Amino acid sequence: MQIGMIGLGKMGINLVENMLRNEIEVSACDISENARKQAQKIGATIIQEVESLSNLPKPRIVWMMLPAGKVTNQMVHKLSEILEPGDLLVDGGNSFYQDSIANAECCQLKEIYFFDCGTSGGVDGALNGGNFMIGGNEEMFHRYLQPVFEKIAQKDGYLYTGKVGSGHYLKMVHNGIEYGMMQAIGEGFEILEEGPFDYDLHSVAYLWNHGSVIRSWLMELMAESFEKDAHLDKLTGVVHSSGEGLWTIEEALKLGIPAPIITMSLQMRLRSQQSDTFAGKVVSSLRNGFGGHAVEQTK
Repeated sequence: MQIGMIGLGKMGINLVENMLRNEIEVSACDISENARKQAQKIGATIIQEVESLSNLPKPRIVWMMLPAGKVTNQMVHKLSEILEPGDLLVDGGNSFYQDSIANAECCQLKEIYFFDCGTSGGVDGALNGGNFMIGGNEEMFHRYLQPVFEKIAQKDGYLYTGKVGSGHYLKMVHNGIEYGMMQAIGEGFEILEEGPFDYDLHSVAYLWNHGSVIRSWLMELMAESFEKDAHLDKLTGVVHSSGEGLWTIEEALKLGIPAPIITMSLQMRLRSQQSDTFAGKVVSSLRNGFGGHAVEQTK
């Protein structure tokens, strides 16, 4: 089994290592020379230009892990000129589902099968067993892609979601929920931090992750963060958003469904960019813990 990978950022390089460890050959491409060297070091075959993907065995399977929007869309159009009828193209990034539907239509003109793959689990999941939500042609999924996900996903960690767009739609809502969960954790710990009792917040997070109703990977990451920095003094509370929360809110408005928690969590991220808060520090720490997202350090 052989796959072409375009994009060797935090998620892409870890997926490459995951695939290689599971006996999937990878031909990797990235604009960064350092990224290419890193991929080569772990055993990937490096290609300098995406045109070389045409040398993959047919039907070719090409996987993109690129920034959502213009970069991904332009690459889809470029690959539609390189790939041939019957080939498969997977977008594993956080693309807007309507963009994925449009990209699938572009590929369909060339009889290329396009799959939108929502990818969760952060950088650790990409490396050690991810969580995947995949939309596209069902027959081609089961024939060619399911064996890949059997190898690189956590047990029971992938789902064929239906027609094109459904994978990224599901990931969009997943991330909207994630926004609300992280905001609730942040607000709770801010109340503890400012309240009348002197809690060891690392111990609290550790405790809550052993049998409590709110135990979760996010709480585990919070315990790790407090262990390193008891009051998160080294962080600012500035929290950025990457689009999925806003898209979820817009979809809720379109459907006439109230989504106050997700909406407010996005508003609080915008608020965090205006002044520092402890809740913002907690959410910033969590995003860094599960996704490797950059955090702003205090000066």
